Amino acid sequence: METEKTTHQGQKASDYTDYISQIESNGSTQATERALVRKIDLFLLPTIWLMYLLSYVDRTNIGNAKIAGMQADLHLSSGQYSVSLIVFFISYVLFEVPSNLILSKSRPSIFLPTIMILWGIVTCCMAAVKSYRQLVALRFVVGVLEAGFAPGVLLILSSWYKREEQSKRFAVYISAAILSGAFGGLLAGAITKNLEGAHGIRGWRWLFIVEGAASIGWACIARFLLLDFPLTSKYLSEDERRLAADRLLVTAGSRASDEHRVGPLQAMKRSLANWRVWLFTAGYMVIVGSSTLSYFYPTLVNGLGYEANKAQYMTVPIYAVAFVCNAFTGYFSDKVPRRRGVIISCWLSISLACSIATTIATNFATRYVLLVLMAAGLWSTNALSLSFASSTFASMSREARAVSLAFVNAMGNLAQIYGAYLFPSVDAPRYIMGFSVVSAMCAFGVGVYGVLYLVARRGLLD
Repeated sequence: METEKTTHQGQKASDYTDYISQIESNGSTQATERALVRKIDLFLLPTIWLMYLLSYVDRTNIGNAKIAGMQADLHLSSGQYSVSLIVFFISYVLFEVPSNLILSKSRPSIFLPTIMILWGIVTCCMAAVKSYRQLVALRFVVGVLEAGFAPGVLLILSSWYKREEQSKRFAVYISAAILSGAFGGLLAGAITKNLEGAHGIRGWRWLFIVEGAASIGWACIARFLLLDFPLTSKYLSEDERRLAADRLLVTAGSRASDEHRVGPLQAMKRSLANWRVWLFTAGYMVIVGSSTLSYFYPTLVNGLGYEANKAQYMTVPIYAVAFVCNAFTGYFSDKVPRRRGVIISCWLSISLACSIATTIATNFATRYVLLVLMAAGLWSTNALSLSFASSTFASMSREARAVSLAFVNAMGNLAQIYGAYLFPSVDAPRYIMGFSVVSAMCAFGVGVYGVLYLVARRGLLD
């Protein structure tokens, strides 16, 4: 039996080699592949980008609602508000792996829009909350429903793109979160101000209604735009589906993701027994942990000497620079996919140096520039670390890859819980504790991704 299996795999390897030789020698086939990639981009990237933008808005709008009067209307203490923040991430982390396992055995074009409609409905329901308990309960449910989206996107992108194509696509995906951070607060301010008291409803309640309804509306449209997996997507012809699946053999080296299906328990066992998964998890945890800095940009900028209103606008350049650096990093990294680890280490080294310098510098302008550079490094490494992990897990079965990507993302998001306590207001204006922890995490990340780069050079990640 083992001999038959080996012979079968050898035949597949031979077929694979012949197929790639045809591609490399046939210019028309290469042109067809480029056209196919453009078609995939057209269906996937704009749809996913807007879905993630709305997802990020729905999870973070509670902060804007607080400022607009929610905390006073619901009589929330500071501790109760913190719990309402944290409970989202508890359910979010717990349900990422199960959600991705469901997605791996279903259709993304149905699963992802469905959960988006549901979390949009729950977000709208948050406009009706009357008490702290109701708020916490709904935030928990939103976490459960949104848990399936981010790891689901990681699985989809890893299922359609080659290793050397993924960095720029992940950069596009993460750019939605960056732009949400830049303009989400301004949009929320416009909604709460202009709709305050409309039809007898407070502005912060309108915020939940408007943003929840936007998610529902786009989810209904996304149902007809999202692609499924390469061999099952109805928007491609039979030849396009075959090419979409076969071209991934160039980097994955097998058809495991589509032919060798495994059960949930076996997928979890294979994933958690893989040392690569744990190394990428450690690296991503410090990146997300350091990136919780973004929740405190207005506070930190205000602490640098800017007035509250101006501080809100002064956060926009931070995100603008991060947007540009993220785009450049994603594009450049696909040119040198084997050097992703060293690129991440370099960016984290820059963030580390800026974090240390911020605690030493006393000039407000200097500290602001350092904060801008630090944020650029952290945002750029976020997308690149995900594409690095995704390309490394390419040869896994779809179910094992789903578990691995969801596990990395879930453990990374644990940082959202403890990161909320890194920059207490009593530490203003220097925030020694927060920047010290960020510096330590960046230093650890430099080491982790340095090791991954060296391991990749020796071919041990494949």
